[in-house]
Amino acid sequence: MQIKKGIPVSPGVAISRAVVIDAENLPVPRRTVAAAGVKREHERLDEAVSRSCADVDRLAEQATAKLGTDLAKIFGFHLAMLRDEKLIGQIKQYILAEYVTAEYAVYIVMRRIARMFLQQDNRYFRERVSDIWDLERRVLGHLIGHTRAGLSHLKHEAVVIAHDLTPSQTAALDTTKVKGLVTDAGGSTSHTAILAHALGIPAIVGLEGLSAQVETGETVIVDGNKGVVIIDPDAERLMQYRQQVRWMAEFETRLEQVRHLPAQTKDGTEIKILGNIEFPSEIPGAIQKGASGIGLYRTEFLFLSAASEPSEEQQYEAYVEALQALEGRPLTIRTLDLGADKIGNAVDTGEQTDRNPFLGCRSIRLCLQNLPLFKTQLRAILRASTQGPVRVMFPLISNIMELRQAKMILNDVMEDLEEEGIAYSDDIPVGIMVEVPSAALQAKTFAREVDFFSIGTNDLVQYTVAVDRGNERIASLYSASHPAVIQLVRDVVRAGKREGIDVGLCGEMAGQPEYVMLLIGLGLHSLSITPPAIPEVKKVIRSVSLDQCKRVAKKVAGFDSDREVTNYLKDELYKIVPDAIDGRIIEY
Repeated sequence: MQIKKGIPVSPGVAISRAVVIDAENLPVPRRTVAAAGVKREHERLDEAVSRSCADVDRLAEQATAKLGTDLAKIFGFHLAMLRDEKLIGQIKQYILAEYVTAEYAVYIVMRRIARMFLQQDNRYFRERVSDIWDLERRVLGHLIGHTRAGLSHLKHEAVVIAHDLTPSQTAALDTTKVKGLVTDAGGSTSHTAILAHALGIPAIVGLEGLSAQVETGETVIVDGNKGVVIIDPDAERLMQYRQQVRWMAEFETRLEQVRHLPAQTKDGTEIKILGNIEFPSEIPGAIQKGASGIGLYRTEFLFLSAASEPSEEQQYEAYVEALQALEGRPLTIRTLDLGADKIGNAVDTGEQTDRNPFLGCRSIRLCLQNLPLFKTQLRAILRASTQGPVRVMFPLISNIMELRQAKMILNDVMEDLEEEGIAYSDDIPVGIMVEVPSAALQAKTFAREVDFFSIGTNDLVQYTVAVDRGNERIASLYSASHPAVIQLVRDVVRAGKREGIDVGLCGEMAGQPEYVMLLIGLGLHSLSITPPAIPEVKKVIRSVSLDQCKRVAKKVAGFDSDREVTNYLKDELYKIVPDAIDGRIIEY
């Protein structure tokens, strides 16, 4: 038995036989042509590119029907490259200069571009390499008739293991057969990762060299919740996971009855449960799970799925789609929360790159240094505000001047719209993500200048305990149970309440049932979480009283280690809702 850890990008557990897809490395032999044949090779290239564009158009249509319009936009990157005159010009120039066939020129130029992407410090570019391979294989397929590796031959359920999958291959996966996905390459924001999450397939990426260690037919466990892959599990581990899968299915069935019941404690305290989404198409599912609105709309995926910066109209349409789907329920839109390491060529950030993206020019900092980008998004949000209740939330605010500058720009945009006679709601609540220790420590100051706080515990934990949450070597040090993190959350809630503003929490912490009693006890009455976690959190809420939660928070205040906090919270949860613990914990 081997246990490997990677980057979890889509939750769930899969147990099945492996199907290993070999990496397609297609060496194309160098063949020359006579000078008179160059024109014909240019024509062959144009024809292959035209057919490839038609392929991508069809694929985008299929993806729209299967995944929705937002995710289908991922293939806009492919079309943009295929229609890039500079790229096609490079290939034609290589044919002319070297007197080689179109397929050899495509092979050389595309491999050169792929190497350039891989050598970039910018993670966005590195994660686009699979898109380059996808395009190369597609064009070569039309030039030399190569049949790309596919998964249509699957006759049974399987876990697919590959060095990497192209976005086209991922979008075309048959989810009735493919139960899990594992790749050597990739990152959390790669197009393949985004598509796997949308398809609901448990998936893990970044497992370097795993495809060479697994043979087709071997039993594999994919734990997409923890980012763990187990190859050839022993009988005990297999039994544990099979029990967990059964528990998950049975518990999900039992949770059905609480989805649409009020989220209130046994003594009648109402807790607002909202959903976190990336795309408007996720809203019906969030409401079905029991969300009373959307507490976090991550707008950066509008940029990640595009080959260029989305226009004001494209953003406006996405926000209107979300508001219409909510049918009067509230929508909190977080402004762009990306750094130059992720946003890539969607926005021109110049030649500068950050040595440490987590501490660099990202989120509100990036927006304040790219005012046209920022104003375009704010215009789209304001225009959409006539369609339903909207709140604007600024991410990664670390000092009061950043907030004041952002609010000033928002006011400027309002004035511009008013002068142009464009309607917008002039009473939009404005808030901030509290996810930097400096903002948490100055919460009292910030509370006087905003309408609401949303505590983002994912980054707050990372910055408070100085642990990169994506670094597996120190993953054990990243803990929302750290007493310092809990103290900061408590202080932010108190500061917000003293100033009379709403305070919610939208990090992963809110979606973990063991923290629910603690958070309510700290005074949080608004939790925004991923939709699949809503029924379970609601069940915990309906099983406790406010006094119980306050007692839990008071007890936790006396602990001085995250392990003490975690063990105590799990013990208390087991007393109240044993179903929320049974079958969940598997030790490694």
